[in-house]
Amino acid sequence: MTTVATTTGSTVDPTSAVQQAAQSIISGSTNSTMDVNSLVTAIVNAKVAGQTDALNSKKTADNTQLTAIGTLKSVLSLLQSSIANLANGTTLGSYTATADGKGLSATADSTAVAGSYAVKVTNIASAQSITSGVFSTTAALGTGSITLNVGGKSSTIKLDSTNNTLSGIVSAINSASDNPGITATVVNGSDGAHLVLRSSSTGLANAINVTVNADDSSSAINKLAVTSSTTTTDPDPSDSTKTITVPEHTTIDGTNGWTQSSAGVDSHLTIAGTPVTSSSNTVKEAITGISMTLTADSVGTTQTLTVGQDVSGQKTTIDAFVTAYNNFVTTAASLTSFDSTQAAGSQGGALLGDSMMNTIKNTIASTISKAIGTGSGQVNLASIGIALQPDGTLKTDEDALTDALTNNSGKVASLFNSTNGVAAQLNNSLTSFLQTGGLIDTRTTALNADLKSIADQQTQLTAYTQQLTTSYNQQFTALNTLMSSMATQGSYLTALFGGTNSAGALATNAK
Repeated sequence: MTTVATTTGSTVDPTSAVQQAAQSIISGSTNSTMDVNSLVTAIVNAKVAGQTDALNSKKTADNTQLTAIGTLKSVLSLLQSSIANLANGTTLGSYTATADGKGLSATADSTAVAGSYAVKVTNIASAQSITSGVFSTTAALGTGSITLNVGGKSSTIKLDSTNNTLSGIVSAINSASDNPGITATVVNGSDGAHLVLRSSSTGLANAINVTVNADDSSSAINKLAVTSSTTTTDPDPSDSTKTITVPEHTTIDGTNGWTQSSAGVDSHLTIAGTPVTSSSNTVKEAITGISMTLTADSVGTTQTLTVGQDVSGQKTTIDAFVTAYNNFVTTAASLTSFDSTQAAGSQGGALLGDSMMNTIKNTIASTISKAIGTGSGQVNLASIGIALQPDGTLKTDEDALTDALTNNSGKVASLFNSTNGVAAQLNNSLTSFLQTGGLIDTRTTALNADLKSIADQQTQLTAYTQQLTTSYNQQFTALNTLMSSMATQGSYLTALFGGTNSAGALATNAK
């Protein structure tokens, strides 16, 4: 027998509620008091119980499906992320570059070509640093302007009484919004203060030049002017009357007391016997697809740089794909499971028998199991050590996969080619499932629309319940009042005329 919940949380048998109503009416005729509110609540709840239960059940079912679809969408998104670089060919086009010595490191992109190269480093690139003559720390040096130029960029610093001390000039240079790439500082030596300028970038092209436009030709700021040039000779350390040939580097004129503490120089090296220079210690594209980084430890060494397939990175990506696929299989099995030991209504997974779920499972399983290519050139996942298990998951033979990547990279490349390879086909299917307007989005939209309809019906049912409650309250209150009145009148008549075994007030008037 169906029962309904009352506003106090107890359950009421609708048949019993009607019986109680009838009994209350009878009791009312005998001058009993009727609990109208409880009576009306019971009757109204009994009347709308069927609709309420149906709407609540449908709402629960829709929300359960939405949660399940959200879980499914999440694992499918993770699966698609795991195959992105397998689908577009990036993973199988990845290379590593490794040197066999110190001070030389390298990275490779997809345009690299496997091979070995002898790299000999003569010197690394350095940045120019120059030091001015001596100045007073606090003395005003004059007014006007100085223009600093580095690598084709320039900045003009105006000097006046607010910034024309050595420290003021340093601050103005470092804070200039158009600073061309110079850092400035004051070094206080035993002989006084010096302005030190250092180029922020290495190489010949980033030499420092300073020009001065002084308001007074005799002011001290004129001594800040300096011009850089380059040279390929240095004094012979063993004979000062002679010079030696060295890699081209910066030099300055010393007319204003400037000295060069560090020369700007390009890096010099040979690759497979070919001379190479670079303004920085990051040498790009000297070898196609390779970026090399040099440190001081590499100077004077000849190292072998080996470029080859990034087997470790490729294996990691493929293993991640297998893990993500197995996660999908496990989740799908949970969402479509059936457990007969559970209570009726709770035995099936949220998407058991669902056509959308079946389409997704069948499409993905078909893609995973198919072979790529024709005839003797056909390859599948099992060809590279990834076997399909009875439960639908994949299991990787790590040694077989490593061997395939190392010794049979063509087979792996064919399996994961970016046109119709396993990952490319799977990625296309997942895109169609996950995209706006796709299979999952369409189902989600429909469920949300149904939930909105249920909410509207529940609102209408609430309004109907309130209407019934008001109507019944009015009717039963009126009935209760009427019955009470009738009871009062009955008592009066009994007192007046007497009952069966008594004499009323008018009994003595009988003739």
